[in-house]
Amino acid sequence: MDDMSFISWIVLGLIAGSIAKSVVGGGGGGWFMTLLLGVLGAVVGGWISSALFNISLRGFFSPVTWIIAILGGFLVTFVYNKVTKKS
Repeated sequence: MDDMSFISWIVLGLIAGSIAKSVVGGGGGGWFMTLLLGVLGAVVGGWISSALFNISLRGFFSPVTWIIAILGGFLVTFVYNKVTKKS
């Protein structure tokens, strides 16, 4: 997780958040909410995968990083939709 720059986190978050919103649905409006949910999803996904499976985010171009970020984005978007009553 240390070898990713701030810009990498933004790009990863925006793409992972967009994929999560298109699959899960809802997620609020606008690109900024998509970015927030995506970055939070990457962080949550990284934390869960590290805690449960000893797998962490490896770098921007690692497929493992993208899978973890997108799955985390699914989870965060799903929870956001339930909390805010969006579908």
